[in-house]
Amino acid sequence: MVTRDSDCLHRFVFEHTDVRGELVHLDASWQAVLERQAYPPAVRNLLGEALAAAALLSATIKIDGYLQLQLQGDGPVGLLLVEVTAQGTLRGLAHWKGEVDDAGLERQVGTGARLTITIDPGEGRDRYQGLVAVEQASLAATLEDYFRRSEQLDTRLWLAADEGRAGGMLLQRLPAGQGEDEDWNRDVFLGDTLTREELLQLPARDLLRRLFHEEDVRVFEPQPLSFRCSCSKERTEDMLRGLGYDEVRAILNEQGRVGVNCEFCRQEYAYDAVDIERLFAAADQPEVPPTRH
Repeated sequence: MVTRDSDCLHRFVFEHTDVRGELVHLDASWQAVLERQAYPPAVRNLLGEALAAAALLSATIKIDGYLQLQLQGDGPVGLLLVEVTAQGTLRGLAHWKGEVDDAGLERQVGTGARLTITIDPGEGRDRYQGLVAVEQASLAATLEDYFRRSEQLDTRLWLAADEGRAGGMLLQRLPAGQGEDEDWNRDVFLGDTLTREELLQLPARDLLRRLFHEEDVRVFEPQPLSFRCSCSKERTEDMLRGLGYDEVRAILNEQGRVGVNCEFCRQEYAYDAVDIERLFAAADQPEVPPTRH
């Protein structure tokens, strides 16, 4: 039995050219996402492709915070949101209504849909946000369109997902490289021979050997990836304080409790009357200066 890579991101470069690449396989992390919500096959596969894509994009930039991909439109898939952090953790969700088929991304997300890429570099630095209209038949082609329009970078992606695994490969031409057009064209031509089954089934090194066995490819140590949600009791309480005492108390009076459910991980945070009074009483306390000795 062939051992497959599990939840790893592989970076690689083509020596003596200006072409680099990334390859990702999501297994346990993908299953952790699916355990928290049952998705129709078409929605599930799109969500898996988006998670793989976010992992690939996170490897092309230096971040200390997180990278998010968000698809939003008026189609059957109204919202899709995935996030990858600098620590290699990821999470994702999708909202849909009615029947969703495999007729292409434009049909799934609707007319006027947009793809938003948000990058939080961390350390208090300003967030970056880029947008592109969804005018392509696939998520991979839409992201290629984004890089062509917004970043002026030659970029190609191959994405796939099923009920067991999500995977993706990215090739990108470095802007300051000194390589020839024929290097990029040849590597993309070879990449286009990749099948969906190979992307989902072959181990990373076998896949790269199959595609680029005549190229001088250097593969770096893989980066592990895992599912993890960034929700917490502290964040939930900050959100409730932001709503204000009167609004939270109105919810409590109507429902008998205040419940907050994380859509990413399905964790529930519940608060009764005593909890709410404690929460807002603590917020009203003045800061006590440290005692000097």
